[in-house]
Amino acid sequence: MSNTNENGKERRRLWEGALFFAGFIACIPLANWLIANVGTVCPEGGPCLIPVAPGLMAPSGVVMVGLALVLRDLVQRRLGVKIAIVGILTGAIISATFAPRALVLASALAFLLSELADLMVYTPLQRRGLVLAVFASSIVGLVVDSVLFLWLAFGNLEFLLGQVVGKAWMVLATLPAIAWLRARDVRLGLASV
Repeated sequence: MSNTNENGKERRRLWEGALFFAGFIACIPLANWLIANVGTVCPEGGPCLIPVAPGLMAPSGVVMVGLALVLRDLVQRRLGVKIAIVGILTGAIISATFAPRALVLASALAFLLSELADLMVYTPLQRRGLVLAVFASSIVGLVVDSVLFLWLAFGNLEFLLGQVVGKAWMVLATLPAIAWLRARDVRLGLASV
């Protein structure tokens, strides 16, 4: 019976990991599509913008980028650091493929380096607590992504505060689900932290 239970846990871990991986990868083309097509304002030659706070606008892709940072952590939690790195490299290629022509380098490089920064923060913190690790690593990742993307894409940091706030809202919105996932994992014996 114990072996059957362990097999069930392993299947669940792999199945959930695959879902997190697919969601992570899907965030990349969605972010690039949003930035080019969806916003309350879409200036000629610039990113489509959405309000993220009173008087504060950000490129619309921030929503998906914030979610991608969290999903990358969950991929690592379920499938390990090697698969997370494969996901990051795959994501950088997809980012370059789906980005508008003018944003290919900015999109791919910002994605690659921000996700690696997220990984470097998440990995040592994950044993101290899942919610803390996801929050801290995502904050580091979103700052790296915002600075690199804006600088490389537009040559300025005009939307930096909006980028950071927009991505942070998405990270904060996921934290209750992360706390639930952690509690469920402990209850089901899928994780000890």
